Amino acid sequence: MADLTVKIHNLELKNPVLTASGTFGYGREYDDFIDVNDLGGIIVKATTSKHREGNPYPRMAETPMGMLNAVGLQNKGIEYFVREIYPKLTEYNTNIIANVSDSTIEGYVNVARKMNKLDHIAAIELNISCPNVKEGGMAFGTSCPSAMAVTRAVREVYDKTLIVKLSPNVTSITDIALAVEEAGADSISLINTLLGMAIDSEKRKPVLSTITGGLSGPAIKPIALRMVWQVSKVVKVPVIGIGGIASASDAIEFLLAGASAVQIGTSNFIDPAITIKIIAGIEEYLIKHRIAKVKELTGALIT
Repeated sequence: MADLTVKIHNLELKNPVLTASGTFGYGREYDDFIDVNDLGGIIVKATTSKHREGNPYPRMAETPMGMLNAVGLQNKGIEYFVREIYPKLTEYNTNIIANVSDSTIEGYVNVARKMNKLDHIAAIELNISCPNVKEGGMAFGTSCPSAMAVTRAVREVYDKTLIVKLSPNVTSITDIALAVEEAGADSISLINTLLGMAIDSEKRKPVLSTITGGLSGPAIKPIALRMVWQVSKVVKVPVIGIGGIASASDAIEFLLAGASAVQIGTSNFIDPAITIKIIAGIEEYLIKHRIAKVKELTGALIT
């Protein structure tokens, strides 16, 4: 058997396959299909400082090579998470990573501080693609100063593994990556969704209530691969690859590009057991190519 274990800062993963926030609920939704404990970890849906209803419907749309979503971080807030969700998560024997989001730095800090007290939350993933309401709605992750500010503020109150999730909707992904690394990120995950839209030509109206939304799925994989490759070449912290992964081959491509682990997102909606199939496929690849450890694939791209 090949060694599938990887390390993301202080996180010991039994394999490099994680689930992307917002596509796997809190794990319970997939218990009927797979043993969630077999995954390297699960990244649960976003938690904000206060209850959020999300955006009006319709807020999801299919595209030929993926999907658009404008759910709007619907959740019941950190207090509900601690009281109702967290006790159920403690039953899992794998890494539980909380995705932390908000629209103010104070909100991020509030959530992170409370997550820090939860023993079974192994790490947080900081979603900096959220609009900063105090800066006119521009996402925290689209400028180096704001990305650094929110990362540094959370770093001050959170002492476990801090993963920062980057938005691809920027001019230079490497500049943002270096900024959050300097501000204290232990790992960087990328990419979040690309901004897109869909139009109903018969109604002459946007399909989504918000007009634009986040594009995910196979269509974004080439962009995600390129950005993971670029970022992994300039930062010293581990990189986690996300974007259009639908097979073991896709996952291996991200590892070769420089990722230490991957997240599976949209494909969970198509095949609820895709994560387990990808883990098995990675092991088969390692055995076939006589590679002892999966970590040997990270950054092994021949150029």
